[in-house]
Amino acid sequence: MYKKALLKAIFLTLGVFFLSNSDIQSQEFFSSAYELIYNIFSVSSDPNEGMTVFLSTLIPMGGTAESMGLAYTAVANDSSFLEINPSGSAILKNTEFSLFHNNWIADTRIEGILFTQRFGSLGYAIGGKWLYIPFTERNDFGERAATGYYSEAIGIANIAYHFWPGYYFYGIAIGANFKIAYRSIPDYTDENGLLVKGSGLGQSAVAIMADVGLISKFNFLKPYSSRDKNFSIGLTVRNIGPPVLDEPLATVASLGIAYSFLRPLTLSMDIFQPINLLEFTRSEKFYGGIGASLQIADFWKMQAGFLLKSGNPRISLGATVTIESLIININYTLDLTTQITPLNRMSIEVKFNLGDNGRKAISDQVDKLYILGLEAYAAGDFELAKKYWEEALKLNPYFDPARESLAMVKAAIEVQKKVLEIQTLGE
Repeated sequence: MYKKALLKAIFLTLGVFFLSNSDIQSQEFFSSAYELIYNIFSVSSDPNEGMTVFLSTLIPMGGTAESMGLAYTAVANDSSFLEINPSGSAILKNTEFSLFHNNWIADTRIEGILFTQRFGSLGYAIGGKWLYIPFTERNDFGERAATGYYSEAIGIANIAYHFWPGYYFYGIAIGANFKIAYRSIPDYTDENGLLVKGSGLGQSAVAIMADVGLISKFNFLKPYSSRDKNFSIGLTVRNIGPPVLDEPLATVASLGIAYSFLRPLTLSMDIFQPINLLEFTRSEKFYGGIGASLQIADFWKMQAGFLLKSGNPRISLGATVTIESLIININYTLDLTTQITPLNRMSIEVKFNLGDNGRKAISDQVDKLYILGLEAYAAGDFELAKKYWEEALKLNPYFDPARESLAMVKAAIEVQKKVLEIQTLGE
């Protein structure tokens, strides 16, 4: 039964994507729909757009972050966190190894790789991405004069820590990314149509930058029972660094919230503010995105998102299918940029769940010790209850119910001792 349901989910998911890319709706419909949407949002065009460099830092490798319209700052619950909120590695449940492939605009491709792991409250990740665009220059006669690839390669090292985690107060996770990027530009011709050796190297460049971010969670209007908090807030500033060849980096600040008013459904919203570190008054306008994630079954999750930036609406749809330790995320994006026709693209993430380093087993043992302590306390065996709760706190020092109960039983033991002393004096 499980396998049949799983296969059905996979075929239905793939069917949605292929149907979305089919010719059922005519090109005329797409063109008129695009014209309508462009007219609605064209008032938001930004004269300062395109003033920064290393824009590939703003293009996601793929994964859940892309399928939720980049409204992921306050979600950050899988390996997609790396490009959105660096604090995510300190709160991930599992160790993950991910591979990404994104068919971007025309022949542009983005390849990515990531590994992330957590030890207690400390998390780290290493990863990288490579964007490459075929380049062909032709002379006045239409003959090929120069060829090559424009590319941007980025290496990322991440570290994060979860401060003050607890059963009641979630605490705050704070993280940072340290990034080094290289832009490679192919050689091009001079005014006479002759290839200039080393001309591309003069515009190629290295950039050093950093991201910082935080995330916290709490309960808000929660109609269901769960240990997981249902409301989260995140804040990041990405791509902080010196200019490259006198051009500013694509620095951007983001503020996001995420809310689960139903257990399987998460809604998110992000606001982004680009920052021109060379000339703040020439920063781009703020933009925003909304996203949704719906857990349909244990092995099947759907996501959707809408991002509006400078009058260019972007609509995304994604699905995540889990087959034991293998997780596959497929995204379809409809990008209504300055194309006469809509731009469709696909991305795929293949992720391996490498376990939780025994955290689930420890959590279950803590719960068991806590319940045993309650039973011993109810039976009047305070010393045994004290022993159970002390063992629970050794395994998890942040388990507040055990700490509160331990304080209570210690007070009860002191009262019991005083009563025995009074009885002894009375004899």
